[in-house]
Amino acid sequence: AVIKITEQNFETEVLKSDVPVLVDFWAEWCGPCQMQGPIVDEVSEAVPGVKFGKLNVDENMRLAQQYRVASIPTLLVFRDGKIAASAIGLQSKEGLKKLLGV
Repeated sequence: AVIKITEQNFETEVLKSDVPVLVDFWAEWCGPCQMQGPIVDEVSEAVPGVKFGKLNVDENMRLAQQYRVASIPTLLVFRDGKIAASAIGLQSKEGLKKLLGV
């Protein structure tokens, strides 16, 4: 399942997670983001041992700025609280799996 990431739960769910976390930075009004969502959902079902989250940049501006998210969708993979991989723009299922190293 994909969890909703916010400024309130970011530290707990992402930075302190004991498994890798893929965070999808997105917004309601973004066409490619709307297409990315179902792909993230699908990969979350297929890849065990990874946490998947979606972060709405309009509701969490501070985090979007902190991680220098200039265009969306931006996908960041966190391991041990640090960015391990990133991709900007719409990613395929294969692209997401490659990003995660699976």
